[in-house]
Amino acid sequence: MDTYFISHGSPTLAIEDLPARHFLLDWGKIVAEKPKAILVISGHWDTSVPCVNVVSRNNTIYDFYGFPREMYKLQYNAPGAPDLAKRVKELLINSGFKTVREDPSRGLDHGAWVPLSLMYPKADIPVCQLSVQSKQNGEHHYKMGKALAPLKSEGVLIIGSGSATHNLRALRSDGSSTAPWAQAFDNWLTEALINGRHDEINNFQEKAPSASMAHPYPDHFYPLHVALGAAGEGAKAELIHKSWSLGTLSYSSYSFKSNQ
Repeated sequence: MDTYFISHGSPTLAIEDLPARHFLLDWGKIVAEKPKAILVISGHWDTSVPCVNVVSRNNTIYDFYGFPREMYKLQYNAPGAPDLAKRVKELLINSGFKTVREDPSRGLDHGAWVPLSLMYPKADIPVCQLSVQSKQNGEHHYKMGKALAPLKSEGVLIIGSGSATHNLRALRSDGSSTAPWAQAFDNWLTEALINGRHDEINNFQEKAPSASMAHPYPDHFYPLHVALGAAGEGAKAELIHKSWSLGTLSYSSYSFKSNQ
């Protein structure tokens, strides 16, 4: 099974008439086979060590403020995936990650439930969420992904949910065109992925143009590293969606097909 990186943008993707929303609503055209379970790595769960949520039923976390009232009425209470959570923990520990914690109460933050509510609106597939560690680097998250590669053959859909560019202080609400620095980073990302330059991706702070503008904090980029690592070296990347919002927020999303 391929792995995926989805740029989830603003929480209002759930209700706004945007190209990225329609892309996710048509997800069945990309992944026709229903997965047994879904593992989501979200940029909105940032911890010091890897954590998985171990719950029987996911609650909907409204981890945003000042949005339209209807956003707080949306529900995505998909079944939990405690067996998958235990499997994730086992794989990570066996690959040298010394500490992997379990969270027995956390549900799904909007980095998980907003895209999933469009991709799998019936909320009938078990979902487990895995955290990122923003104080670590890209290589750390790439190795996390490599450790999780066996899940692909076990019917698990691995989705990294973040953003190809994520600088909330630089958003343009005036409808102006895409900022040159955002376009440059987004173009670099696509080229590097398609040409298999994983080392550059893992060291994007030094290799990418305008990296500090595109990602002042790396939390929304590291889910890509996990999805890419799970596909493995030599994986074939494909740009499956590209659109922009607010001048600097890229919705570029990718699939990663393993060559093994």
